[in-house]
Amino acid sequence: MRPIIIGVFSAFFFAFTFVLNASMEATGGSWIWSASLRYFFMVPFLIAIVLMRKNLRPVFSEMRKQPGKWLLWSFVGFGLFYAPLCFAAAYSPGWLIAGTWQITIVSGALLAPLFFTTIHTPGGTRKVRGKIPVKGLLMSLIILLGVALMQMEHAKQLSLENILFGIVPILIASFAYPLGNRKMMEVCEGRLDAYQRVLGMTIASLPLWFLLSAFGIFTVGMPSGSQAFQSLLVAIFSGVIATVLFFMATDMVRGSMSKLAAVEATQSMEVLFALAGELLFLSILFPSPISWLGIVIVILGMILHSYVSSVRAEKLVKQAV
Repeated sequence: MRPIIIGVFSAFFFAFTFVLNASMEATGGSWIWSASLRYFFMVPFLIAIVLMRKNLRPVFSEMRKQPGKWLLWSFVGFGLFYAPLCFAAAYSPGWLIAGTWQITIVSGALLAPLFFTTIHTPGGTRKVRGKIPVKGLLMSLIILLGVALMQMEHAKQLSLENILFGIVPILIASFAYPLGNRKMMEVCEGRLDAYQRVLGMTIASLPLWFLLSAFGIFTVGMPSGSQAFQSLLVAIFSGVIATVLFFMATDMVRGSMSKLAAVEATQSMEVLFALAGELLFLSILFPSPISWLGIVIVILGMILHSYVSSVRAEKLVKQAV
């Protein structure tokens, strides 16, 4: 039960991303600074965490070996992930972005053939090319149905341009995030833990954020003190606290695929937490019954998808043995 509770708390802190991004957009803050400042602020916190774990030197050692791959996949995994999410905040409420973001489960499944899975057997280890999990995708259709219901209700009040700018960036981010992170896991080959890898990717993505910031200075001017403070909160709550809690929860159940799936399913709570935050602090309109139905369907789809994935993983291990 404890890992589930920790997983729910991580979803709570992850939801701050969507609420605060919506807040910054509502008060005239540019998505350029919402995206850039988060990663600038994350660097010192991540360095402190890795230093406390006495694992800082290997990060720079690994980055020096393959700088090109670090720059490329950090740009994909962090740049093409977070910048589009912040951009979408100008066109959709945070709870809707949080709900649509669950599409990343579908996107991640479609990317499976691009990667190999290491299977441990009594005779050693072997790599197996990933396959698109058909059953998992069927469960993912439930998530897509929920997202469609939420977006359909929202679309009644918006122009086609707003709909596209609110959805397409999230679709790009949903593929970029798992692609960049999985590619970096391949590059590291287990030599770095999650905290080290996130720190390395954050540092490697800094050239993008510096360029984006320079563009922001000449187009929208410097960020306000309020936006800088809220970006700092996003970095602390989502970039540090939520990530640490989620890794803690998954580490506690790493030996059980079913329990791991349950922890992963807790992330669907981001939608409810983001909605509650916007209702309380941003005074948004209460979602319609159709939107509520979509939210419930998304959460149900997340739970079913996680369960099917855990069953499939356990079968794969048994077949390998």
